[in-house]
Amino acid sequence: MSKLYIGLMSGTSLDGVDVALCRIDDSSCILESSYFLGMPLELKDDILTIINGETTVKQVGEIDHRLALFFAKGVNLLLEQEKIEPKNIEAIGSHGQTVWHEPNGEYPFSMQLGDPSLLAVLTKIDVVADFRAKDVAVGGEGAPFAPAFHKFLFSHLKPCAILNIGGMANISIIGQELIGYDTGCGNVLMDLWIQSQQNRAYHRDGAWAKSGKVDRELLENMLLDNYFSLNYPKSTGREYFNKNFLINYLEPLGKISKPDVQATLLALTVKSISNEIKKFNIERVLVCGGGVKNSFLMSELQKELPMLDVLSTEEYGISADNMEAMIFAWFAHKRLVKEPIELKSVTGAKYNRVLGGVYAKD
Repeated sequence: MSKLYIGLMSGTSLDGVDVALCRIDDSSCILESSYFLGMPLELKDDILTIINGETTVKQVGEIDHRLALFFAKGVNLLLEQEKIEPKNIEAIGSHGQTVWHEPNGEYPFSMQLGDPSLLAVLTKIDVVADFRAKDVAVGGEGAPFAPAFHKFLFSHLKPCAILNIGGMANISIIGQELIGYDTGCGNVLMDLWIQSQQNRAYHRDGAWAKSGKVDRELLENMLLDNYFSLNYPKSTGREYFNKNFLINYLEPLGKISKPDVQATLLALTVKSISNEIKKFNIERVLVCGGGVKNSFLMSELQKELPMLDVLSTEEYGISADNMEAMIFAWFAHKRLVKEPIELKSVTGAKYNRVLGGVYAKD
């Protein structure tokens, strides 16, 4: 019997929270409706302060609370939009906001904020959260988690790749063995550069990048970065691909025009993704995430992969905008029915485990 779940996703782009209402049973996950709530600029700036390492324990606790208020507002607006009572929702699956991801340190961890107990109280719905900790506890990267859901949705299309381009980019290779990992930066460096130079979050259809020319020396230097040469399993985030990453590669080269930097950052995203996809024998690439809306990025990716069909997941009936939020609705279902999620071939964990903790509404 299918039940209604809500999935929440606030990614590394920090643009807002995607709220996905899904009808789920053991064999299907259908998006019923969705809501997007933009993140207040003050909250985004304060989260970036944490990620940049300039914070106190008090500020971390306050942002944990503020994010729960923000997530609850998104959920309640969706319920109001759809005229659904909280009692009709089985659970909320909340990814939380990642502020630091370090699964390979001396003391491995992945930290997401957005107090799930407060979220449960404010929405009157049970919440499943803290999904990554158990995977890290059994030796995994704790990311990416999308490949398990991609396999659930698209196994009938194998061999294929599912590519998510958010702040970071990750791929899932659907074949005999499930493979998935973060290829590196998605939109994050482009967003950082345009924010610093034009005080805007992004440029529609990649127009600013299209107006510039790729600086070959800068591109080649960045592609030699250690992250891109690591073998999978691997995962990353803003703690690695950030302003300091950009400065370290820009400063030694002197003056490069601002549009040329943007063009080169888009080329870095395209090349780092396509270099990984070319390692596998697949027939098509299905793309989701915010990067799908960047028509210039999509056309450049198709140029790099001329033998493959590069398409939006929308072509196969799955929302490119809401895919990641749907993942965590499905993860909540898997937690409540106590089924392990098949991720060990992706994250490097020793075992497939039941993931997430349950935070009751009362």
